[in-house]
Amino acid sequence: MEQLLRWGITNSDPNGPPPQPRTDLDSGIIDAILGKSDAELMKEALTVAVDEKRDEDERLQALDDFEMLIEQIDNANNLEKLKMREPLHALLTNPTSSEAIQMATLWILGTAVQNNPSAQNSYLALSPLRALLSFLSPTVRSGKTRAKAVYALSGLLKHNAAAVSQLHDADGWSVLRDALADSDISVRRKVAFLLNTLLIPTSPPQASQQQQPTNIQGPLQAPTSTQDVAAAASQPAIQPASTSASASTPAPTSTAVIAVPLQESTTPSETPAPPPQTVHPNSHASMVSNPSSYNTSSSTAQAFEQKGLLSTLVSSLATPVPHGSDGESEGDADFEEKVLRALHTYTVGCQRPIDGDDRQTLNEWLAHQSKKHGGGKGVAEKWGLTEEEVKELQEATA
Repeated sequence: MEQLLRWGITNSDPNGPPPQPRTDLDSGIIDAILGKSDAELMKEALTVAVDEKRDEDERLQALDDFEMLIEQIDNANNLEKLKMREPLHALLTNPTSSEAIQMATLWILGTAVQNNPSAQNSYLALSPLRALLSFLSPTVRSGKTRAKAVYALSGLLKHNAAAVSQLHDADGWSVLRDALADSDISVRRKVAFLLNTLLIPTSPPQASQQQQPTNIQGPLQAPTSTQDVAAAASQPAIQPASTSASASTPAPTSTAVIAVPLQESTTPSETPAPPPQTVHPNSHASMVSNPSSYNTSSSTAQAFEQKGLLSTLVSSLATPVPHGSDGESEGDADFEEKVLRALHTYTVGCQRPIDGDDRQTLNEWLAHQSKKHGGGKGVAEKWGLTEEEVKELQEATA
């Protein structure tokens, strides 16, 4: 190695021109070795997906490939840069798109905004709520498509107050309320889970305010004139506390002039505020710069009361609507668990009351279930709750 290094130094010309880039490299060979970038793969997949002249199976495969790519958050954020949201939304709303194409597109749209405030806000700019809600209509024959619509709605609404506001404007609460009686039980489960998620209160972090203990002396007021110095000298000197027996002996008064360094007066009210937190550009920057942007709890709780969601949840437990293609099934432990979690969040987490007929109905149903399954422990095991959570629900309806 040493000889090779010596040879290289000997045969190098420090005054020579810089090496020229090679022009004989085939980009096709480089792509074959390194592979195409995700952005190129996304462009190719979307081009195939929106081409109505292509075979539907080929288009569906392209959409499936696209969905796998945007599972990576950087690729999801690139949808805006690559101007792909509009073609995707148009593919969803195009009346010539088959139900299979629409379901695959809903899957993509839901994945792209999942836990990604930046992507949520970009998609919200297209005002997509009415289009997404339309896929929960009973006229949509496929339960899988309706379930994918809830998936897309969940991704857009979770932790996003602006999206919940658009939902209210589009009368989306009524659509979600009706979906709690969907013939497909998986749709009901997803809606109940979504409602609970939107209800969960958020507690934005606040700057800690340190209070000065009462036994600590405050900052000294610096004297600003000779009179102030003389006045300070005439005051008794402050003696440290002593735990010895001589502590009860009065301390002598000092008449010495104490030199106090000049400094600006500082009081607790004049303490400078900490500098604002630096918000670096990233997918969750809006949540840091504006903590209220992800608070969906209060508006959801109001919708529970004003849009009949609370009564619908209670009645879905007490008098469940049969489900299945022929309405052959009744009741579902998984759905019951998700409804009870939403009601627990409403009463305990949000500190909201259940009144009137809803209170009595839920109380009687809980009592019946407790008796049927051997007490609080039995129903807790059935629904995957803790005994304490069951007790809190019972107390809220007592």
